[in-house]
This record gives sequence, structure tokens and C-alpha cells, in this order.
Amino acid sequence: MANNAIALTAHLMRRAGFGATRDELEAYASKGYEATVEELLHPEDQPTLEDEIYLRDFPEFQDRPGLEPNQIMWAYRMINSRRPLEEKVVLFWHGILCSGYTKVNNGRQMSLQMDIFRRLGLGSFRDLLKEVSRDPAMLYYLDNVDNHKGYVNENFGRELLERFSMGVGMDGRLNYTDNDVQACAQAFTGWNIAPTLPVFPYGRMDLQFLYDPGDHDDSEKTFLGQTGRWNGDDVVEIIVRQPATARFIARHLYNFFVADEPPVRTWMDAPPCDMGAVGVLEKAFVESNYDMRSVLRVLFNSEFFKSDASRFAKVKSPAELVIGTMRLIGDFKFPKPGLFPVVMEIRHMGQNLMNPPSVEGWQTGKDWITSATLMRRINFVSAQLSNIELPGLQEIVNRLSGSAAVSSPEELVDGCLDLIGPMEVTERTRQWLIDQARQSYPLSLHTDDDRSNFARTVQFILRMIAATREYQLA
Repeated sequence: MANNAIALTAHLMRRAGFGATRDELEAYASKGYEATVEELLHPEDQPTLEDEIYLRDFPEFQDRPGLEPNQIMWAYRMINSRRPLEEKVVLFWHGILCSGYTKVNNGRQMSLQMDIFRRLGLGSFRDLLKEVSRDPAMLYYLDNVDNHKGYVNENFGRELLERFSMGVGMDGRLNYTDNDVQACAQAFTGWNIAPTLPVFPYGRMDLQFLYDPGDHDDSEKTFLGQTGRWNGDDVVEIIVRQPATARFIARHLYNFFVADEPPVRTWMDAPPCDMGAVGVLEKAFVESNYDMRSVLRVLFNSEFFKSDASRFAKVKSPAELVIGTMRLIGDFKFPKPGLFPVVMEIRHMGQNLMNPPSVEGWQTGKDWITSATLMRRINFVSAQLSNIELPGLQEIVNRLSGSAAVSSPEELVDGCLDLIGPMEVTERTRQWLIDQARQSYPLSLHTDDDRSNFARTVQFILRMIAATREYQLA
């Protein structure tokens, strides 16, 4: 099997998932690239990972009103799901259609919001936006519970336009006016949350959407140049037809799956890094009737995605770094204690899942890296690679021991880079790794002590690779 097929498949799995082991990469590559893309785009054909698998071992997580148990269960799902793109799409939408635990104060409700992204994230953007507009967590987070006929609260309406669908502007022009925000907010009056039962004695109940026709402003409104007695669904229909929406979603897809874009707040004046690629995605968005699966099919099969220039062109988010490392080493394949500190590392690196800092979400790209978070990232990966008994690391050692890697430090370093990625590093970095490996040579596999020494050397080189700039990139 050609190495370039493995490298391209590895690139796909880093972006459309959280990385893959060499056995997984070889299995995917044997199917062919386009067939693998289709498999990823149809997660419903793969077995799902039910919450009950985790709850069987940790029944105390059943109600999960707090944040951390919900983060733990999502991390477990990301590590073990047979539907990697489905979970990656949840993470994608979570960074755009943002609400957070700090205000919602109900961790299970945040998990239910992730279920919306899981269920609809690869479908129609129109349907997703309508469902999110009915999500109790979102309605509460953005104050639509205080948006009443005659007493309009514009928060949800403004964020729907600015953060969720169109953006402030594009090509140096504003996409909407304050009057559009007002009309949008009026259209969503009456969209509220049903009264809940008291917490005691039964515990918290899931929040439910409630439409109150008596609280809805049914008057004529002019929104984005169209006049009618619009309600929330009508507003969404108008929004998805706007060219600005196609541009906004296309840029987010490019930023998340292809290469880091400028910060979202600059998009009105800052053009896309690759206007041609964004234009292709815009066209696919419109022609597919806003179907995200169709747009992602175009993206993953495009030359701009498959090109060498797009590989290792993105800084891994904390979730991508942590989950990708756990999948590499093969830990937490089954429910067991100890996942909590792993999840907390994602938080300490700057990405508190289900609790973004604001409705704007997280600043991505190089903004993930500070002097503090870089050390945290390197130390975490190095610590995880310290246990050579983990199945993922054992597999790497076994593959290297059956190859030419023992014969020279150059072969060992190249073998480690190949099996941990394949990873591409600069020649300067490669030479530095070779210098580190040379300290352990000569190596052999004749005795048990020799094999143990070889495993320790592999472990050491893998930890050195984790300390490189390139390991921080996807």
C-alpha cells in the first residue's frame, strides 16, 4: 500500500475525526479515499455508542445536572465512537451555535443540545437552525424567555444573525440593520420554555420548548427586505437564502476543516484566505439546498483539501489534541475511572467543553497557543506517552521491532514519525530527533533486556516528537 495513500487518509482522519491508529488507517486506505469519505459522511451505517454503555459502570452519572459528568461522557464518546465525523461535526457546531453551562446551569441540558448537533449536524442547515431556535438551553442562554410581545428582548435575534448564520458583514458591507434585528426578535416572541416541576423530590426535569401564541407578535414585519407576518421559522427561511449565509457557513467550514482563517470578528473586512475554495463551498451550500453532508462531500474530495499545503496547516484545538492522543495510545477503550483529569486538561488548555467563554465561542488557530497552554499541551502528551504498556504504544513498538528501525537512529526516527502520524517535520527537527535517538545506539532485540531497552527508546522518541511544533498541528 502506497505511503501517500496512508498519509492522505491520515490527513482526512485528523480533520474528519480525531486521528486514527495505523491499523485503522490501513483499513480505510484499502477501501479507497472516496469510499472512506462516504463512510464518514454516513455515520448512521455504523453502530452508535449509547450512553448506557457508560452509565452501566457509572450509574451516578444518570441525571448529570453538573457540567463535568457531561464532559466526561462526551469525551468517552469522542474517544470510542465508530462515527468520528459525527462527533467532529458536534464540535464544529458547538463552536458556532454557542450556549454555555455557566448561564444554563444544567449540564444534562447542554448534552441534549449536543444531541441536536449529533442528529441534525450533517443534514439541512435550515432544519438545524430551526431546531436550535427551539432548544430550551439556547432560548434561556440568549434571553428569549424574556422576549415578549410589546416588550422585545433582542439578544437571541441579534446573535442569530451575527453569530449563527450571516455574520456582521462581508466584502466591507453590513449584512443587516438594527431594524432587521428588531424584526427578527419580534418574530421569535412567544418562543419560550415550559414551566418545570420543582427540583424536589424527583430531581431536575429536562426543559421543554413552549410556543405561546398569545405572546407572539403576529404583526407585519419587514426583515431583510421582505415584508410579512413572519414568525421564527419564516425568519430562518429568509436567512438561509441570503448570500451572506452561504459565505458565513463556507468560511466556518474552511476554518474548521481546511486551514485557519482570520478571527470571525474581522470577516466583514478580511477576505477569505482562499476565496476560490470558499466560493466552491458557497456554491455547494446553495445548490444542495443547504445540505451539510453534500457540502462536506465537496470539501473532503476537493483538491484544496487534499493538497500538501493543507496538511498540518491548522493548530489543533485542545479537544483535538487530547482526544487524538487518547485514541493514539488506546486508553479508555472501556469505561473506567480516571477520565476526569483527562477532560480537565481540555479545560485547562483553554476549551471548556459545553461552556464556551461567550456566545462568540472560542478564538481558534494560533489563539489556542500561549506560553502557559503550550507547556500544558506538551506535558500532557508526554505524560500520556510514558506508559509503554498501553495497547496503542505496544502496537507501535511491535511494528517497529519487525522493521528496519532497529538498525539505525535515522530508521528509528522515521519509523516513529510514520507510525505516530504519518507526521511531517522540518529537516532541522528530524536531525534533532536523530541526535536524541543516537544516544541509545546500538540497539538489538536478542534478549528480553534488549527488547525492553528498545521499547524504552521508542517511548523516549515518541515523547520527543510530542514536544515538537509539528505535533501541535493537524
